[in-house]
Amino acid sequence: MLAARTSDRSLAWDVGIDNGQVALGVIVGHYEQVIAIDVSEAQLSFVMPHPRVCYVHTPQSISEDEMVDLMGGENHVDLITVAIAMHWFKLPKYYKLAKPLLPYNDMVGNPEFNTVSKRLWEASMQFWHSDAKYIIDGYRNLPFPFESELPFEGYLKFLKSSSPINLAKEQGVNLLSKEIIKELESSWGGPNLVRTITHKAFMLAGTVTE
Repeated sequence: MLAARTSDRSLAWDVGIDNGQVALGVIVGHYEQVIAIDVSEAQLSFVMPHPRVCYVHTPQSISEDEMVDLMGGENHVDLITVAIAMHWFKLPKYYKLAKPLLPYNDMVGNPEFNTVSKRLWEASMQFWHSDAKYIIDGYRNLPFPFESELPFEGYLKFLKSSSPINLAKEQGVNLLSKEIIKELESSWGGPNLVRTITHKAFMLAGTVTE
């Protein structure tokens, strides 16, 4: 849907990669190259390599000029996407950077995804950053689901990459203990079973104007 709205399909920029699900699952099939960035080196350890995806660690200290150079210069990016990371951004800085990178009338898209068991979700609530309340509130009343197939290992990798799980771990709380993982795996139906997962989603998309 987003690819059909861009004037070219040479380069997409994925900001705040999480576990790479947008770069691999949404963008890479439509664009010649994807540059996926994250300020967290730890997040990069969860991604899966792909020949058309370049994963880059971009610390918060990186300058706007350095970021523009990384993207190949002004007016060089056809699509910018963000998934499960928009609430962390300094939005004025992000939008200021997006405008010179995108040609006139190309797309900025911000899809958000969530799949997490109710029990684990409730256990992780105290570890969510206060800014994440926007996501938490938004997911409660989303009107349209979509489906994907996922093995248990893929679901587990998604959980391990989530910010509340990792923040809890840093504070000495292991929400994904061996016992919990074993229980999740058993209720899933075993490690080799591929299930159809329903994700709730919402998306904001817009074009650069003069």
